[in-house]
Amino acid sequence: MKPFFYLVFFLFPVLLSSQEKYTRVLKLMGSRFDITVVADSETKGNKYIDLAVAEISRIEKMISSWDTLSETAKIVENAGIQPVTVDKELCDLIGRAIKISELTSGAFDISYASMDRIWKFDGSMKERPTKEEVAASVSKVGYKNIILDPKNQTVFLKNKGMRIGFGALGKGYAADKAKQLLISKGVKAGIINASGDLTTWGIQPDKTPWMVGITNPLNKNKVFSWFPLDNSSVVTSGNYEKYVEFNGIKYTHIIDPRTGWPVSGLTSVSIFAPKAELADALATSVFVMGKETGLDFINQLPGVECVIVDDQGKIYNSENIKLNSTK
Repeated sequence: MKPFFYLVFFLFPVLLSSQEKYTRVLKLMGSRFDITVVADSETKGNKYIDLAVAEISRIEKMISSWDTLSETAKIVENAGIQPVTVDKELCDLIGRAIKISELTSGAFDISYASMDRIWKFDGSMKERPTKEEVAASVSKVGYKNIILDPKNQTVFLKNKGMRIGFGALGKGYAADKAKQLLISKGVKAGIINASGDLTTWGIQPDKTPWMVGITNPLNKNKVFSWFPLDNSSVVTSGNYEKYVEFNGIKYTHIIDPRTGWPVSGLTSVSIFAPKAELADALATSVFVMGKETGLDFINQLPGVECVIVDDQGKIYNSENIKLNSTK
């Protein structure tokens, strides 16, 4: 549900170190990934990037609902029938997703994949769905019907036709796991950018921090603020490029899983958090919760900050983050 958004990097030249940055851009998990590592040779840089690619591919295989051999596909196949035993990694990931659903009162919900796709943003929709159609579209959605047994490592979708999907946190999780693997292999610094789900560690070869600039989506050519990232993550989601319009009202592609109706009022949300998985899930949550509720929620989470741009181009931020103007 989340396209690639505008994260602008200020990558300074190598001045003081024999190490250099090595970057590869490729398509993984159906999205663009930019993987950058700091290494003392191109051979090592490529070796490290290969390790990251293999790890991301492993995660994709685990969480894919389209790969019939994946544990996720087996969970979906047995919805309403029986629990499925899964690896601890997937069990823990689903457990964290359910916890975020509880914290956000269902604004975040991996069972959104059960939703009927009555909203189409490819130009094919000719009329707005009825209230009854919208209500029916989310009848199988509900995180409380994901029955998790951590002790026995089983997952059971209570109702037939239920599905789970990791589109709202999968790329962030994959970026985190690739980062964790590279650190364990001795890579001192790098960036993994999974189509706007970004995580960093270490510093650049010239001893400066990694910097991220965020644009206002209504003025995409201008960065309105920049931030240093120190072993942390940022995810930016937008809600302005995919929409349909009926009777002068725009219906955008981010949908409230509780109601089936597209959300409105915001155009982008950037979340800063220790891990990309968490930032990914919270970016979606804040979109659904709206500006006031979303800001109040983020202000209660230690170590998490956000920047919000509404549909009028006005910028808001959480209490403990300072916007550094680029003017």
